[in-house]
Parts: sequence; C-alpha cells; structure tokens
Amino acid sequence: MFCDIFYGGHVGDDLDRRLMRSFMDSLMSDALFEDGKFFAPDFPVPSPMSYDGYKAYIAEALPEESPKMYGLHPNAEIMFLTTQSNTLFMMLMQLQPRTSATSTSGELSREDRCKAQLEDILDMLPENFDMLEITDRVEERTPYVSVCLQECGRMNELLSTIKSSLKELALGLKGDLTISEQMEALMQSMYLDVVPAKWEAVAYPSMKSLGPWLKDMIQRCDQLVSWSSDLNLPKAVWLPALFNPQSFLRAVLQSTARMNQWPLDKMALITDVTKKELSEITAPPREGAYIYGLYMEGARWDKKGGCIRDSILKDLFPELPPIYLKAVTADKADLKDVYDCPVYKTKRRGPTYIWTFQIKTREPPAKWILAGVSLLMAADI
Repeated sequence: MFCDIFYGGHVGDDLDRRLMRSFMDSLMSDALFEDGKFFAPDFPVPSPMSYDGYKAYIAEALPEESPKMYGLHPNAEIMFLTTQSNTLFMMLMQLQPRTSATSTSGELSREDRCKAQLEDILDMLPENFDMLEITDRVEERTPYVSVCLQECGRMNELLSTIKSSLKELALGLKGDLTISEQMEALMQSMYLDVVPAKWEAVAYPSMKSLGPWLKDMIQRCDQLVSWSSDLNLPKAVWLPALFNPQSFLRAVLQSTARMNQWPLDKMALITDVTKKELSEITAPPREGAYIYGLYMEGARWDKKGGCIRDSILKDLFPELPPIYLKAVTADKADLKDVYDCPVYKTKRRGPTYIWTFQIKTREPPAKWILAGVSLLMAADI
C-alpha cells in the first residue's frame, strides 16, 4: 500500500512496480525487528534510537555502494563498467578525423574502405525468398506456417533494404550519383562498424557491431531457408532469430487450442527448461515446441538441480539448455516454486520485452527480482 501511495503514479512499468514492491517488502518487514537482521550486507538493523541517532548511524555505518547493497550479483558491476568503456571508445572513434580521399599516410581513405567493405557484404548476402513459390507449397495455413511466411517476408524487406542502399552507395562512390546525406550516414556507419540506422529501422533490436550483426543475420536466414523448405515445424526453433518471437509463442498457444478445441483466452504457456543438449533433440514434440538460444542475466541455470542458482563470477550470460514450451489451460498451469522471469531481446531491456517465462526456483522469487534476473535473446554488452 505504501508503495502504491508514494510511488504508484511515477512508475508505469509492471516489472518496475514489482521490483519496487520487493524493495519495500524487504525494508518494511516484521522480521527486521528480530535480533541479528541486516538491511543489507554489512549493514545491521540498529536497536531503537532517536531520529538524530538514526541519522548519525546511517552516516557512520552505511557501507560503500556496491551491487550487493541492492541485491545484485558482483557481475552487475562488471557489465556496467564494460558498457561505460564501450561507450567511451565509441565516442573517441566518432571524434577521429575522417581520412581524406587523397591521404598520403598510406592509410586507406574512408571511401576506399567502404568500397571494399560493401563489395564483401554484397557477396555474402543470400538471395531473397521466393514468396510466391513458398506460398504455393502451403497445404494448410497453420499458426506455425503463418509465422514462417511472416518471417520470410520480413527478411526479404531487410535484405532488399541492405542491397539497394549498398548498390546506391557504390554508384555514388563511382561518381554516377551525387553523395546524399543517407549515403554519407551509411559510409560513416560502416567506417565505425555500427549497423546503419536505415537497416535497423527494418531489422530487429540488436547491440552487435556491424560485422557480427551481418553474420548473425545470415544465420537467421539459414534457419528460415531450412524451415521454408518443407514448412514443417523445426525440431527446435532458434527463438532469438525471429523478427517477432511473440508471434511464435502465440502460435504455440493457437496450435494447441485448435488441436484440443480450447478457448484461447483461457490458456497459458508453460516453460520447462530441459536437461537435454540441442543435439539430443531429433524431432519436434507432439504438442508445443522446443526453443533454444536464450541467455540468463543476473543468475544461472543449475542443470543438475533443475532450478535457478546464483551466478558464477565473470560468467555474465550463461546459456540455458533447450526449453520445452507447452500450452495448457490456465487452471492447470503449475505456478508453485517458480520465478516469473521476463524475457528481453537485448540487454537494454525496456521496450525489447517479449514475454514472461516461469522458471523453477528453490529460493524466494523476491531474491531474483532484486537481482534483476532476466532471460536475454542475445549476450551482447
């Protein structure tokens, strides 16, 4: 109640409100009146004293700020400092003078580097998907087939944007076209090894630099090539490779609802982190689907114990084993001893949220809420 009264109007995100309530529960608990209790590590609850006494105690006894003070793992500080360093280096790169086209220092000019780079990129790009040919092979438009077709269409849009912008830039560098602001921005992005804004606008959230981003995109294409070849549900789906992973998760619900004639609005998606290796999965399940490629931040998955455990120092993004997704009626969903773990596309979190998975835990869920535990679709800082 205090939480909602004091802060409710200032916090709009449900997950942020959940975190806020967890902090308030830990700071306004009857257990704090017991002897030997701590507000935070190395910060014991004092005996009753005056207001001025409390102020003096806080000034003298409050430990230095650290991740543990807020319930976070020390890995959080490593990630914070790494992110700061990356930001600093990128700012320094942007401040570098652009090498002129007539440079005599032996260094390639920005234009020459871009010429070589764009030719390499065009050579590595796959062909667009033949949507008419794929659609003609569709016998039944199941929820999974619809997802496949939508993903192929989105990939075609991205590939076409990349190819057209690179070909336009090639003509500009040859002198056949005037260099426009868009071409200039594309050259600068390639020079800094960042994904051009024009490509990002039709792509998916990512924190990768340009080189790894292109390799990742080609791997995403490979999954779609395999999937669209027979339009059958893959034995395991690389969920992070999809433009719209939510549509696939909804397809699991829709497919089961059709099979069992259940009302869709009374169904729930349950997640079971398996003990299998990806190579051990040889066929899709009769109901639901296997997914893989998710990483955990703030904790790790104990494969033997089948539950969440504290992180290992310097292991920032441990990968989860394949996950079995299954749709059930909401009244049969087992929500005992689980942590409602948010899933995000990138470490930026926020608008990249896609779903909440129920992950088994043997400790109070509040511990993982305070630790900021989440699942990520990419382990990039």
